[in-house]
Amino acid sequence: MVAAGLTLAALLWAAQPTPSHAQSNPPAAGEPTPAKVKELLDLLAEPAVRDWLVKQRATPAPPPAAETPSSPSLRERVAGVREHLATLAAAVPTVPDQLHRAASTLMLELDEQGLLWVLFLIACFVALGVGAERLYYYLGERVERWIIALSLDSVEQRLRAVVVRLAYGTGIVAAFALGSVGAFLVFKWPPLLGEIVVSYLVALLIVRLTLVASRFILAPGGERFRILPMTTPTAYFWHRRLGLLVGWLAVGWVTVDLLGRLGVTPDVLRIVAYTLGLGLLAIGLEAVWRQPRPLPEAAPARGRLGTTAIPTLLSVYFVLLWLLWVSSAMPLFWLAVVVVGLPLAMVATQHAVNHILRPPGAADAGAETPGLYAVSLGRGLRAALIVGAVLLLANAWHVDLAEMTAGDTLTTRLVRGALNIVVIALVADFAWHVLKAMIDRKLGETQAAGHVDDEDARRRARLRTLLPILRNVLFAVLVVMALLMALASVGIEIGPLIAGAGVVGVAIGFGAQTLVRDIFSGMFYLFDDAFRVGEYVQSGSYKGVVESFSLRSIKLRHHRGPLYTVPFGVLGAIQNMSRDWVIDKLSVGVTYDTDVDKVKKLVKQIGKELQAIPEFSPHILEPLKMQGVEQFGDFAIQIRMKIKTKPGEQFTIRRRALAMIKKAFEANGIKFASPTVTVAGGADPSAAAAQQALDLVRPPPAAT
Repeated sequence: MVAAGLTLAALLWAAQPTPSHAQSNPPAAGEPTPAKVKELLDLLAEPAVRDWLVKQRATPAPPPAAETPSSPSLRERVAGVREHLATLAAAVPTVPDQLHRAASTLMLELDEQGLLWVLFLIACFVALGVGAERLYYYLGERVERWIIALSLDSVEQRLRAVVVRLAYGTGIVAAFALGSVGAFLVFKWPPLLGEIVVSYLVALLIVRLTLVASRFILAPGGERFRILPMTTPTAYFWHRRLGLLVGWLAVGWVTVDLLGRLGVTPDVLRIVAYTLGLGLLAIGLEAVWRQPRPLPEAAPARGRLGTTAIPTLLSVYFVLLWLLWVSSAMPLFWLAVVVVGLPLAMVATQHAVNHILRPPGAADAGAETPGLYAVSLGRGLRAALIVGAVLLLANAWHVDLAEMTAGDTLTTRLVRGALNIVVIALVADFAWHVLKAMIDRKLGETQAAGHVDDEDARRRARLRTLLPILRNVLFAVLVVMALLMALASVGIEIGPLIAGAGVVGVAIGFGAQTLVRDIFSGMFYLFDDAFRVGEYVQSGSYKGVVESFSLRSIKLRHHRGPLYTVPFGVLGAIQNMSRDWVIDKLSVGVTYDTDVDKVKKLVKQIGKELQAIPEFSPHILEPLKMQGVEQFGDFAIQIRMKIKTKPGEQFTIRRRALAMIKKAFEANGIKFASPTVTVAGGADPSAAAAQQALDLVRPPPAAT
C-alpha cells in the first residue's frame, strides 16, 4: 500500500504544472484545501521523499513479459490461407492502376534522364564488367593453360586442381564485380537512378556468379575437371538451365523490390511475384521434360512408363510447390523442398566426393570401395546438410530452438530429445562409416598377392581373419551406445536398463551355455591364431578350407565341395595343414635283384631335376632324396623317399616326381616289383594241357 501511494504521488508530482504556469493560474480565492492534499504536499516537500521519487523516475520500467506465441491450429491455418487468397482476389482489379501509377512515378523521377538512359547506363556498366573479365582472361592466359595441363591421376593432384580452379573462378567474378558495380559506385548518382542501376547490376552479378560456380562444378567444356560426374551433354544442359533459372529469379526479385519502393501495395506485389513465379515453374517443367536421357547401354530399359513416370512426378511436385507458395503455406512449402531436395543434395554430394577422391587409376568412382577421406568428407557434408535442413525447417515453422532448449514442458522435452537423437544418430553414422572405411581399406590391402611363406603374407591372412570380426563388434558397440544415449536424451533413466540387461544377460548365459561356450571358444581360437581364412584345417571328421566364420561357428569347404558349418564348441583340436612347411613321403617297391645304391643315385638326380623346374622351384624347400630301405616285403624291397615343400604344393610336385621316377627306372633297367603266382608240376605243362583238351572232345566209352 505504501509503495502504491508513493507511486501515485510520483505520478501526480510529475504531472503538476511548472511554477510559471501555476502563478498564471492561481487557485480560486476562498477555495478550501482538503486535509489529504495538504498532507500529500507536506510529504512531497520532504527532501528524502523527493530524492526517492527522482530515483524512481530514473529507473527504467521493466519490459513487459513477452507472450509466447502459440502455434496456430490447422483450422486457423486454413482460415489464414482463405483470407490470403481472398485478399489477392480483391487486389487483382487494382493491378493495372497501381502498375501504371508506379510507371508514372518512375518516369517523373527519371524525367531528366528517361528510361532509355537508365537502360543505356546498365548496358554500359555491364560492358565494363565484361571488359574487365576479358582483361582478367588475357592476363591469366598462362595460368589457364597451366590449369588445363594439370595432371589428375592422384587424389592430391585432383584436390590441387579443385583449389586452383576455385581461386581462378573467384577472380573472374571479382573482375566482373569491379568493372560493373565498382565502376558505378565511383560516381555520384541521383538516389532513385543509383538504386535502380545498382540493383540490376547486382542481379547480373549474381547470375555471373552462378555461371562461374556451375562451370566450376559441372565443367561443361572440360570433362577432366568435372566434380559432379555426368555426361557432357547433360553438363551443358544443366549449366544453361541454372543460369536461366537464377537470372530470372534475381531480375524478378529486384523488379518486385523496385515496385515496392515506387508505392505498389504489398498485395499487388505478391500478385506480380506469383506471376513471375510462373516463369520459374515453366523453366523447371521444361528442364524436367527436356533433360538428356541416359543411353540405352548405360541404363536398363525401363519402358515408356519408366521414362515418363519421373518427369510426371517432378512436374506435379513443381506445380504443388508453386501452389503452396501462392497459398502462403510457407511451412508446407519448405517442408516439401526439404523432403525432396535433401536426399538429392546428399546423393549428389556423395557422388562428387567419391569422384574427386577416387583411388588413383580408378576411372569410375563406384568401381572401388570409397577411401577414408571420401567417406569422412561425404558423411561430414551429409551431416551438415541435415543440420542445415533442420534449421531451415525450424525457421519456416517458427520454432525457437534456443527457447526449446531452455523450456521444461513436455513438448519441449520431447522435441529437444528428438533433436538430440538426430545429433546422436549423425555422430554414430559418421563414426561407423569412418571406422568401416578404415577396416575395408585394410581388408583391401590384405588381398594383395604374396608368397605363402612370407611373414607379411601371414600377417595379411591374420588381418583378413580378424578384421571382419572387429567390424561386427564395433557395429554392435556403436548401436548399443547410440541407443543408450538416445534413451538418456529423451529423459529415460538408463541405469535400471543396464542393470536389467545384466540380469537378463546372466539368465541368457545360463539358458544358452552352448552358445556362450561357442563364442568363448571362438575367441580363444582367434587369440591363439589357430587358423586363418584360406587355410586348410582338419578337426576330427571335419576338414576343408576355412571360408569364413562368425562369433559361434566356422565354415569349412571340403575339397570335394561340401560345406561344413562347425560350432567352435565342438571343433576340438585343430590340425592346420597350411602352416610353414609339409614333408611328403613316397614309397616304391623294386625287385630283390635291384642295386640299391644305383636307386639312391637316381633319386638324388631326380630331386635335382625336379628342383630345376621353374614351376616347382619356389615351392620346394628341400629336394627329393632317398631315406633308405624301409622293409623287405614278400615280393619287393620298399624304398622310402621324402621331399619338403610349401603347404598345398606337395600334391602337384608328388605327381611329377612319380612320373620322373618311373621314366628313370625304366631307362636304367630297374624293375618295379609286383606280386606273381607260379604254378608248377612234375610233367610237362604243355602235354598236360593237350591231354585235357583231348579228354574234353573225346566221347565217353559205351556201357557194357
